[in-house]
Amino acid sequence: MRIVVLDGYTANPGDLCWDKLKELGECTIYDRTATGEVLERATGAEALLTNKVVLNSETIAALPDLKYIGVLATGYNVVDTAAARERGIIVTNIPAYSTPSVGQMVFAHILNITQQVRHYSEKVSQGDWSKSSDFCFYDTPLIELLGKKIGIVGLGQTGYNTARIAIGFGMKVWAVTSKSRLQLPPEIRKADLDQVFHECDIVSLHCPLTDSTRNLVNANRLALMKPTSILINTGRGPLINEQDLANALNTGQIYAAGLDVLSEEPPRTDNPLLTARNCFITPHIAWANFEARQRLINITVSNLKAYIDGKPVNVVKG
Repeated sequence: MRIVVLDGYTANPGDLCWDKLKELGECTIYDRTATGEVLERATGAEALLTNKVVLNSETIAALPDLKYIGVLATGYNVVDTAAARERGIIVTNIPAYSTPSVGQMVFAHILNITQQVRHYSEKVSQGDWSKSSDFCFYDTPLIELLGKKIGIVGLGQTGYNTARIAIGFGMKVWAVTSKSRLQLPPEIRKADLDQVFHECDIVSLHCPLTDSTRNLVNANRLALMKPTSILINTGRGPLINEQDLANALNTGQIYAAGLDVLSEEPPRTDNPLLTARNCFITPHIAWANFEARQRLINITVSNLKAYIDGKPVNVVKG
C-alpha cells in the first residue's frame, strides 16, 4: 500500500514518531502541501492522510488509485465526502482525541478573562505592583465563576467535557443539544439557542460547522447577550460573523471573547478581531497538547489498520 501524508507537521513537528504508520505500507510524509502540489504528491496513493489540505471533488476524481482518506482531525469539512462516497472511498476522522485539551483551553480563556491573568502578569513585570501602596494591586473587575451561567452550544464529547469542568467550578450549565431532557444529568439544563445567548454569562461553542451553523453568532444573536457576557469559541471560526463580533466588542455590547479559531487561518492582518477590544485569540492550539497529538497519531494508525483488515472504524457518514 502506498500511503501519503499531505500535511503532517502540525500533528508531529518532530517530537513524536510515525514509525507505526510506516509499518503499514510505503509511507511518504510531507510537512506541508500547497494546493498546486496535491495531485503530484497524491498520484498513485491508495491511502491519503490530510489535516487541512482540501480534497475537493475535482482532486478526488483525478486520483483513480485512491481508496482511503484519513482526516487527521475531528472535523472533516476539508474533504468532499459526497464525491468520496460516490467513488466508494472510505473517509475516516479522529473523534474525541482532543476532548481533554479543548476543555482545558476553554477554561484557560475563561480564567484569563475573568481573572485578567495576562493583564496582571504584564502589570507586575512593568513594576505596578512594586509601586503599590497596598499588599495587592488590581485595577480591573475580577469575576467569580461560582453560580454563573454557562451555555454550551453542542453537547458532544468536547461540549460535555467542558460542561463537567464548569460544574466543578460551581457554574450553572445550560446546553443547546439534540439530546432529550431525560438523557441529560440533573446538573445540565436543556435550552434553546436564543435562551442561551440571552440568559448566560458565558457562551461556549462546541457545534460542528455546517450550512445551518455558519454565522450562527451574528449581530442578532450578539444583541441578545448581556454587556457583561463572554463568548468562547474553540470549535470552528466560521461559526462566528467576525465583523459582527468585533463591532459588539468595540461598542461594549458584550464584555469579552476568547477564541482559538478564526474563519481564515492563519488570519489576514486586516481581520477585525485582531484589534477588537477585549478579544483574546490563541492560534488554533486547543488540540495541540503533546498528549492529544500522540492520541491523534495512535488513532490514525488504528483507523488505517482497521481499513486494511477490512473492518473500517470511525467512518465519516456525512
